[in-house]
Amino acid sequence: MPIPREIVEEILQAARIEEVVGEFVTLKKRGANLIGVCPFHNEKTPSFNVNPARNIFKCFGCGKAGDSAKFLMEHEHVSYPEALRYLAKKYNIKIEEKELSPEELMAQTEREKMFNINAFADKYFVDTLWNTDEGKSVGLSYFYERGFLNPIIERFHLGYSPAQWDAFSKHAKANGYDPEFLEKVGFSIKRQSGEYYDRFHGRVMFPIHNLTGKVIGFGGRILHNDPEKKLAKYQNSPESEIYQKKETLYGIYFAKSAIVNKDECILVEGYFDVLRMHQIGIENVVASSGTSLTTEQIRLIKRYTKNITMLYDGDQAGIHAALRGTDMILTEGMNVRVVVLPPEHDPDSFAKEYPTDEVLNYLQTHTKDFIRFKTELLLHDAGNDPIQKGQVVRTIVDTISLVPDPIFRISYVKETSRLLDMPEETLMVELNKLLRAKFKKSLGVEGEAIPDETVTAPKQEEHEEDTLPPGYYQERELVKLLLLYGSNILSLKRMGEDGQVIEEQVTVAQLIVDDLLNDGIQFNDPVNQRILNVYDEALNTDTLPNDHFFTSNEDPQIAQQSIDLLSTPYKLDRWEKHGIFVKTEEDKLIDTIEDSLLRYKDQIIEAKRKEIQKQIKETQDLDRQLELMKQKKYWDDLKVRFNEKLGIVIVK
Repeated sequence: MPIPREIVEEILQAARIEEVVGEFVTLKKRGANLIGVCPFHNEKTPSFNVNPARNIFKCFGCGKAGDSAKFLMEHEHVSYPEALRYLAKKYNIKIEEKELSPEELMAQTEREKMFNINAFADKYFVDTLWNTDEGKSVGLSYFYERGFLNPIIERFHLGYSPAQWDAFSKHAKANGYDPEFLEKVGFSIKRQSGEYYDRFHGRVMFPIHNLTGKVIGFGGRILHNDPEKKLAKYQNSPESEIYQKKETLYGIYFAKSAIVNKDECILVEGYFDVLRMHQIGIENVVASSGTSLTTEQIRLIKRYTKNITMLYDGDQAGIHAALRGTDMILTEGMNVRVVVLPPEHDPDSFAKEYPTDEVLNYLQTHTKDFIRFKTELLLHDAGNDPIQKGQVVRTIVDTISLVPDPIFRISYVKETSRLLDMPEETLMVELNKLLRAKFKKSLGVEGEAIPDETVTAPKQEEHEEDTLPPGYYQERELVKLLLLYGSNILSLKRMGEDGQVIEEQVTVAQLIVDDLLNDGIQFNDPVNQRILNVYDEALNTDTLPNDHFFTSNEDPQIAQQSIDLLSTPYKLDRWEKHGIFVKTEEDKLIDTIEDSLLRYKDQIIEAKRKEIQKQIKETQDLDRQLELMKQKKYWDDLKVRFNEKLGIVIVK
C-alpha cells in the first residue's frame, strides 16, 4: 500500500540526517556541517558531508547525495518504502498498514521477501526457545550451562530450532511461504524424494543483523554431535542478495555505538566470544564469524574507528590468524594492535573464568602494537638460525611497506630498529627498495629503470568548458539562488510615472522568474528548467516551496541537482572573532541576483552572436547575409549595453 504523501512528509521532516547517517558513519564537526569517511567508496581523506540545517548528505568524492531516505536506499540497498518504514519506526511515526493481498505479496521485491522470511524465522526460533518444552530443556539449558544470562540471550535474539527434521519448513509453509523460496533463502533443503527438511534442525540459533538491525542470516550450532553423521558443528545461511559473509560482522549492530565512543573495535572470531564480552560489559566487540578476516569487514569497521585490537585464541591457529589479519588492516590505513590470550583460552572462556576488572587489566597490559607482536613471534620461530633471522627482517619491512602514511612508516622503522638491534639506515634502504618495486609494479614496469616512454605527456583533450552549453555556470548559479533564497522578501525601489520613488516588496523567486520570462529565456539544462517551472507555478498560488521540497523531491534528478547546488565542501571561517566582518551572499542579495541575471544573459547573447557570425560565413546568399548582419548588429548593441551594466570595457 502506498504511504500517504502527508505521512511521507512527516517522516522526512522528523528524520534528522545526522542521526540517521551517524548510525553508520562516524561524523565529526566541521563548521556548521559534519564530515566523515564515505561509506559508498573507499577513501582515506574524509569527503562525506552532512548538512543538518538542510537535512541532506553529499560526498564530494563519489558524488552520492540525498536525504535520510536516499541514504538508507543507497547504503542498505532497500526500496523507497522500506527506507520510509525504517525511519517511521525510528521516529515513532505510525504508518497505517493493511494486510497484503496475494497480488501485493507477489509484487514485493526479492530483497523484501528475504527480509520478511528472516524476521519470521527469527520470531519462530526465539519463541521456540522460550515457550516450548524442547526449547527450554535443550536450547535454553545449553545457554545457561555456558553461563549466559537472560538479558544477553534476549538482546541478541538467540533461539532454538527443534530437532524434528521439518518443523520450521512445515510452520513456514502453513503461514504462506513457498517451499521453493525457503530453499532459495537457505532455510529448507530438498530431498530427492521431493520433501523438504530444515537446514538448522536441532541447533541453537544466532541471528545475524545488518547495521540497521535487520536479520540477514543465521548461524546454528549443533548440540548433540553424532560422529557417524559427520554434521558440521556450525551451520550458516547460504549467501544471498542480503547476506554476504565477507561483508558481515557478527554483533556490529549492537557494537557500533560503543566502537565510536571508545574509538576502538575489538575483533574476535566467534559468536560466543562476542556474547561473553558483551555480557561482562565490554561492548565494542565484533566477530568475523569463523571466516578469515576480509578487506570488506575491515572497511566496515573503518566507518566507526581507525583502531582495531585483535583478540584471538591463544593457540597457534589463533596467533597465526592474527598475523594474517594485521597486514590486511595496515593496507587499509588503520592502526592495529594484538592481544594474545593464554594458550588454553579463547575470549569466551577467558572472560567467563575471570572477573571484568581482571579481563580489562589483561587487555590493557598485554596489548602489543603489530610491530612488537610480529617481530617477537617471528624471532621466536626463527630461533638462532641466521638465515631465518634475515627473513624476519624482510618480512617485517614488507609489513611496514603496507602502511600508507610515510610518517607512521618512519616510526615503525625506529621501533623495528630497536627490537632487532639493527641500524635504522639498513632498514630504510630495504624499505625504499620495496616501495620502489611496488611503484614500478603499479606502472607495469619490470627491472631497475623506468623507461622514458612510460612517462608521457598527457593527451590533449577538449576543455570541458568548450563542451558546455552557453551560460552553464551562470544558469546553475541562478537555480542555486532560487533554492537558497526563493522565498526571501526583497525591497526594490523604482521611479514612478510621477517621478516619485516607489518601494515594492517581491520575493527572490518572483524577481528571477519574472525577469527570465519577460525576456523569453528558458534554461538549457532540462532539470534546471523543471526547477524553474516549479517556482513559476508556485508564484501563481503564492505557496513557494522550501529547499526541502527539492532535496527530497520525487524526481531523483531534481533531488540530485538541488543537493549538488546546495552543498559545498568549504566553510566560511568565523572571522568576526578576529574583528573582521565578511559580507555574506545574503547581505548583498539584490546585487548578487542582478549581477547573476546580467552575466547569464550576457552569455546567451554572446552565444547568439557567435552563431550568427558562423551563419554569415557559411551562407553564399547576399540577401541572407544582409539580414544576418542586421541581426548581428542588434546583438552587438545589446552586448555593449550589457557590458556597460557589468562594468566590462572592451578594448578594440
